[in-house]
Amino acid sequence: MVTVDIEKCVGCGECEDVCTFGAISIVDEKAVVDQDVCTRCGACAEACPEGAIEVKGEAGLSGQDRVLEDWKGVWVVAETRHGNFAPVTFELLGKGRELAKDLSTELTAVLMGKDIKAQAETLIVRGADRVLVVDNPALENLVDDVFARILARLARDEKPEIILAGATAMGRSFIPQVATLLETGLTADCTGLEISPDSRNLLQTRPAFGGNLMATIVCDTTRPQMATVRPHVLKALDPDPSRKGRVVDVELEKDLFNSRIKVLESVVEEVEGPGLTDAEIVITAGRGVENQKYIALLEGLAHCMEAGIGATRAVTDAGWLPGRAQIGQTGVTVSPKLYMGFGVSGAIQHLVGMQGADIIVAVNKDPDAPIFDIATYGIVGDVKEVLPLLYQRICQERGIEDA
Repeated sequence: MVTVDIEKCVGCGECEDVCTFGAISIVDEKAVVDQDVCTRCGACAEACPEGAIEVKGEAGLSGQDRVLEDWKGVWVVAETRHGNFAPVTFELLGKGRELAKDLSTELTAVLMGKDIKAQAETLIVRGADRVLVVDNPALENLVDDVFARILARLARDEKPEIILAGATAMGRSFIPQVATLLETGLTADCTGLEISPDSRNLLQTRPAFGGNLMATIVCDTTRPQMATVRPHVLKALDPDPSRKGRVVDVELEKDLFNSRIKVLESVVEEVEGPGLTDAEIVITAGRGVENQKYIALLEGLAHCMEAGIGATRAVTDAGWLPGRAQIGQTGVTVSPKLYMGFGVSGAIQHLVGMQGADIIVAVNKDPDAPIFDIATYGIVGDVKEVLPLLYQRICQERGIEDA
């Protein structure tokens, strides 16, 4: 543990400034250490000019021998955006239901935010057996250190076997901090999750080596097992209004909600047409489009079909479409009813972001392009010749006369 010599401490705040985990605060001009949050990294002891801080024992939680059998249950971190659940939350509950069944345990959803208790029943309808609700005004906006500290505290108290979260901007932001606080493993950007029947270990599959192969990762010596999962790669369960579950209000000490981060403003960007990740039809521009003229034509086709417009990395790197349009390993994952790729070769880095589409249509002049291996329908031809014809035909059938 970390101890503070009150006689030596002058309350200078140096220790508080260097503690990246928010485990130290100055109270009544003396340093106070939250032992549950502290990882015993030793940074505070090194920074203290008075030598008032001493770190006893090994750093981190590794000194506490964990009995793996004591950790039970599957947790899903529920994500809300402006009052609505992110779709990945329901996808994780669907997979979490399977994992909990395989482990003969219960599925818990963790819901953190401001004025969100009323939404807890939705999580039960979607598959949760229990919902832990942390409702506090300080959680109105995402503040990484606060969310991480709270989730880590809940995990220490209840010892879940598995914690799942979305590989979204929110999940990627604070979930790694939770893994650090708990001193356990975290597999990011997973595309598949299964339980090993022999060991109860979570088999976490994700793209590796630039997406050129799929790796299965196991965390077999520590708990909880943690993973973030790409949106739109798992299937959500249909809502079941007859499901029953428990909603648990969690009361935590005020110090856990303190942060040195202050959100000054939250801005919602307005984008024309359907959002890319939620669109039922996605039209994608690849390197074979070749120039900005045909990007404009693709955008017109997307408007005709009420589709989202996506891109490969080559297109966003060229500045033809914004970075938020990039689909693939380093972009977003989409799972539309219809995906249309124009000039998309089908590199595996892109395929991992769209191969969950129901119907895939590919247009490429290279008959050996990998995209044809997964395409439902393929057209071997030059985009510059095929695209204008498709645009004219589709838009005219939809009653747009100026196509």
